[in-house]
Amino acid sequence: MMATRSEAVATGAVRAAEEALQGYPQKPWRILPFLGPAFVACVAYIDPGNFATNVAGGSKFGFTLAWVIVASNLMAMLIQTLSAKLGIATGRNLPEVCRERFSRRTSIALWLQAELIAMATDLAEFLGAALGFHLLFGMGLFPAALLTGVTTFAILGLQRIGLRPFEAVIAGFVAAIGACYLAELYYAHPPLGTVGLHMVRPEFAGSESVLLSVGILGATVMPHVIYLHSALTQNRVVPQNEEEAKRLYLYTRIDVVIAMTIAGLINLAMLVMAASTFFRSGLLNVDSLEGAHRTLNPVLGGASSTLFALALLASGLSSSTVGTLSGQVVMQGFIRRRIPIFVRRLVTMLPALFVAGIGLDPSRTLVLSQVVLSFGIPFALVPLVWFTSRREIMGTLVNRRATTAVAALVAALISALNVFLLGQTLGLA
Repeated sequence: MMATRSEAVATGAVRAAEEALQGYPQKPWRILPFLGPAFVACVAYIDPGNFATNVAGGSKFGFTLAWVIVASNLMAMLIQTLSAKLGIATGRNLPEVCRERFSRRTSIALWLQAELIAMATDLAEFLGAALGFHLLFGMGLFPAALLTGVTTFAILGLQRIGLRPFEAVIAGFVAAIGACYLAELYYAHPPLGTVGLHMVRPEFAGSESVLLSVGILGATVMPHVIYLHSALTQNRVVPQNEEEAKRLYLYTRIDVVIAMTIAGLINLAMLVMAASTFFRSGLLNVDSLEGAHRTLNPVLGGASSTLFALALLASGLSSSTVGTLSGQVVMQGFIRRRIPIFVRRLVTMLPALFVAGIGLDPSRTLVLSQVVLSFGIPFALVPLVWFTSRREIMGTLVNRRATTAVAALVAALISALNVFLLGQTLGLA
C-alpha cells in the first residue's frame, strides 16, 4: 500500500531522489540522495561491544578469525536489506507491522522486551562513549558519562533542522572511526597477504576460538537497529508505483552494501590491529578496552592509543544516539505512544550514570549487556523474515523463495548461536 508523496519531506535531496525514481537520465551521482539510512544503521555494528570482541579475538588467535567477521558482515547485509525493504514496501516500520498483524497482548509483550533490549544496548554504547572520554582526557568515568550525555543531546538536536544533517553527522562518525583504524593499521604494518588468506579460509585454533567465534557471529544482528532501519526507509522517499518501488529498492540495496562494507572493514581492522600488535608481541590476554588502550602505548606509541580512544569515543557517541532513536520507533510502533526524545535520552542514560557512579567495571558491564541483548534477537528476526516473505504484505517486493530460505537459515543460525552463547555465559552449557 503506497502512501502519498506529500507525506515525504520536501527537501532538495528528496526531490532529487524522486527524479531518479521517475527514470531521469541515470548518472553515478544519482545514488547520493538515497545514501544515509544504512549509514545510520551500520553504527550498531561498530559499537563498543564490537571493539571488545574483535580486540579479544585478534589478541588471542591472531588473524585466524578474520573469516568470521566476513561471514558476520554478509549476514548483516541480508538482514538490514530485508528491514529496509519492509519499510519501502509497506510504508510502515517493523513494530507497526507487528502491531497490525499480532494481538494487542502480543504487541505489548514485544514492546516490553524491545524496550529492555534497547536499554541494555544503550547502556553498553553510552558506557563505551564515556570510556572514550575517560581514556582520551584522563577524566573520571562519572564526569565522562555526564559529558557523553550532553554530547548526545546535542547530536539528537540536529533532527530539528532536518534528517539529512543528522545522517551526515552519523556518517561523519563512521568516517572518523574508519580513519582512526586506517591510521592504526599504518602503525601496525599487518601482513596483508596473510590477512586476505584468513578472510576466506574458515578455521579454528582450539575450543576457545570456537566459543569466541560464536560470540562474534551471535552478536551479528542488533535487534534495535532492525526496527530502526525499517523506520528510516518507510517514508523517506515514497514510490508511486511498482516500477519506482523496485528502483528505490535497488538504490537502497546499494546504500546497505556500501555502509555495511565499511562497517565490516572497520571490524576487520580492529581484529587485524589487535593481531598485528598484541598477538605478535605475545600479549594474548588483552580482553578489555582499557587494557587495549594501555597496551598500545608501549607497543606502537602514544599516537596509536590516542587513535584507539578517539575511535571508541566516536563509536559510543554515534551508536548511543542511534539507540535512542530506535527506542522511539519501538514505542511508537508497538503501542502508538511517543515521549519527547530528550526525555527518552535522559531516562536511558540513568543506568549508565549509575554504573559509572558506583565504579563498576565498564568492560564487564558491556559483556553483561550483550547477554541481555541475546534475548531479543529472535523476536526481531523471525517476524522480519516472515513478513518479508508474504506477498499480501510486501506486494512486488516480496522475497524470492531463495532469499526467504537463506534468511530463515541465517535467522535460525543467529538465534541458536545466541542461545548457546547465553548458556555459556550463564554456565548452563
